[in-house]
Amino acid sequence: MNKEDLLRQFSLHIPQAYKTESLQRVAHLNHAKLRKAAVLIPCVDRPQGLSVILTKRASHLKHHPGQVSFPGGKFEPFDKTLSNTALREAHEEIGLEPNKVQLIGQLPPLTTISQFSVTPFISIVDAPYHSKIDRNEVDSVFEVPAQYLFDPRNLYIRKMKIKGISHQIFAINYKQHFIWGVTAQIIQALQIQLDVTNLAQIASHSPEVMS
Repeated sequence: MNKEDLLRQFSLHIPQAYKTESLQRVAHLNHAKLRKAAVLIPCVDRPQGLSVILTKRASHLKHHPGQVSFPGGKFEPFDKTLSNTALREAHEEIGLEPNKVQLIGQLPPLTTISQFSVTPFISIVDAPYHSKIDRNEVDSVFEVPAQYLFDPRNLYIRKMKIKGISHQIFAINYKQHFIWGVTAQIIQALQIQLDVTNLAQIASHSPEVMS
């Protein structure tokens, strides 16, 4: 998957709603009291194709310690917009310069068990970029090829009951990394919207490949 594929596929399809069963765990929350937050989905434009930047959250954090996540955090009044929140947090957490980031769209907000309403923003990042980790927030930074991350064949789905309520759990394994929770929910919605499997089929029948 390259930059042109991402731009085309994202613009051709309407952003997908999150799976109803996966939202049951937060259905009881008062949405009027949710705190706003934003995350950045940074897709690095590399010669071999796009790769997606992910972080491993610091183990001492109050919310989702040690989990794999996209860079991001809570909205502050001086941000003015949630897109500014995503850019600011990515800069603070991993040193990603805002002038290297091209925002191309956003997904619907997603409610978390920690009582945040998180809006994801997908973006293209110019390469090269150099990460500078804030150890108070992040333990490590790594990249996953977009072709792998956005392919639904690599997504593990399981239904389970928590306190008598049926939930749908999503997860992705990549090398030593286990991606689940809110991050996996966001990825699952993007997988449907980007339709990577159909994109691969189109590419396999293109004149360049067939010749």
